[in-house]
Amino acid sequence: MKTLLIVRHAKSSWDSVDMSDFDRPLNERGKRDAPVMAQRLIKANVTIDRFVSSPAKRARQTATIFIEAFGKKAKDIHFIPELYHAPLEVFKTVVAGLDDRDNSVALFSHNPGITAFANILSSVRLDNMPTCGVFAVTSPAATWSDFLSAGPQFWFFDYPKAAGHD
Repeated sequence: MKTLLIVRHAKSSWDSVDMSDFDRPLNERGKRDAPVMAQRLIKANVTIDRFVSSPAKRARQTATIFIEAFGKKAKDIHFIPELYHAPLEVFKTVVAGLDDRDNSVALFSHNPGITAFANILSSVRLDNMPTCGVFAVTSPAATWSDFLSAGPQFWFFDYPKAAGHD
């Protein structure tokens, strides 16, 4: 069985209009939301074997906050340049190419691609993946190359402003 958690980067800063989109950092809300969401996963006993991320600064910072909360090193994040503003097909290719030794992977990326990808994973549909939202699915597949064809099933969806959380 394989588990995939797709995570949209936390809220980013628009303070500098001169800054490139790729280099935009997290804003204060993003820096607060990311550790809260990581702790919610830990409290729910979610395990993550591999952290995969877009190399854009806001995605990289979000992945770093999560991986450190899970007691691992930021140097262990696997950056995939194609995940920066990736279209749907790139998400499919990235997932199919994940290491089969990893049973649970967290993938950090951007809208609109991340919402489109979440919407093909199960019968649950999102209008928009919120910043720092986590959409999780499981698949009976033994390999990542079979993840999508094996019929992933919705596990949970959580985001910073979700009802029922402090």
